[in-house]
Amino acid sequence: MSVVARLLSRPWLRPVPDPRVGLQAAAEWLSRAQDASGCGGVSAHYDAAKRKWAGAYPETTGYIIPTFFRYADFSGNNEYRERALRMAAWESDIQLPDGGVRAGTMDATQIVPTIFNTGQVLFGWLAAWQQTQDARFRDSAVRAADWLVAAQDPDGAWRRFASPFAAHAVNTYNTRVAFALAKASRALQEPRYLDAAIRNVQWAMTQMHPNGWLENNDLEDNKRPLTHTIAYATRGILEVGLIAGDSAFVDAAARIAQAVAQSQRGDGALPGRLDSAWRAASRWSCMTGNAQMAIIWQRLAAETGEQSWKTAAQRANHFNLSIQDVAAADETVRGGVSGSHPRSGGYMKNRYPNWAAKFFMDTLMLQMEAG
Repeated sequence: MSVVARLLSRPWLRPVPDPRVGLQAAAEWLSRAQDASGCGGVSAHYDAAKRKWAGAYPETTGYIIPTFFRYADFSGNNEYRERALRMAAWESDIQLPDGGVRAGTMDATQIVPTIFNTGQVLFGWLAAWQQTQDARFRDSAVRAADWLVAAQDPDGAWRRFASPFAAHAVNTYNTRVAFALAKASRALQEPRYLDAAIRNVQWAMTQMHPNGWLENNDLEDNKRPLTHTIAYATRGILEVGLIAGDSAFVDAAARIAQAVAQSQRGDGALPGRLDSAWRAASRWSCMTGNAQMAIIWQRLAAETGEQSWKTAAQRANHFNLSIQDVAAADETVRGGVSGSHPRSGGYMKNRYPNWAAKFFMDTLMLQMEAG
């Protein structure tokens, strides 16, 4: 290998595309993922090893909806608004009779409602209703929020209706469901939803170590949670704190965010997993976690005025941009964001999940809007 080739193999030394180019490429990839499903929803992922698109995924399609509405405004391209509306209508079509959202992808054989997925689709219905004032989307949002509140235990945790595709029934990353309920409370003027959101974050705080690390915070391995689920939990705590005006929640989220920032590598990436002392527990990086943490650091910069958060976010975004391939001849990977780097790493091995592209878009839009 030549000296130049060796240098370009190091992501922090590669030419990095303009963030707008990376953003547009991710939006186009997500559009192809939606088209691949054939139903209005977005394919969960592209498997590069099997060369196959997965079935449509209700959970993540739900939170892609607000991303596409935002990108329609950001880009001036109304196609993305129309795509978001198709996603929202599809989500209403498949909403279960009790108001919940099914676990897994549409090709899963087991059809059961689950807490986390319902919370994520709630973000989409709220965005669609706010964009259109279509009563159908408001009705779907109310039914979902009511179901979530009814399923909550008195201490604020959700123990029923766990996903059959996750290893643990009780999860602190359900604070991202609390975030959706807090948004629903504000949008729908329903105090019960914010009360439920606050109770869940209060419960999550009982799972927090003095150093900010959270128990019960992974899909599979609670001793070494993914930065992906760490970020889910942290964002939920932060956003509920901001909506509720609770500085203790905001401070707790900042404590976690600072601990994660201290694990950031020289190239801007984060270890894919972290142990209870915030030490790297994997050699690969979770691309989704990188993007999500960059969002949190930017939100903290905006809300607290402490601009030091921006540096960590920009470095994480630089790393992700350096990995994204915007020039691949193969449309199934061009503009997509892999689950892990290297692609053979331990999270979504050899796959391009739609949620990685979604959070990648969100963080780039935040960065460009902040200037």
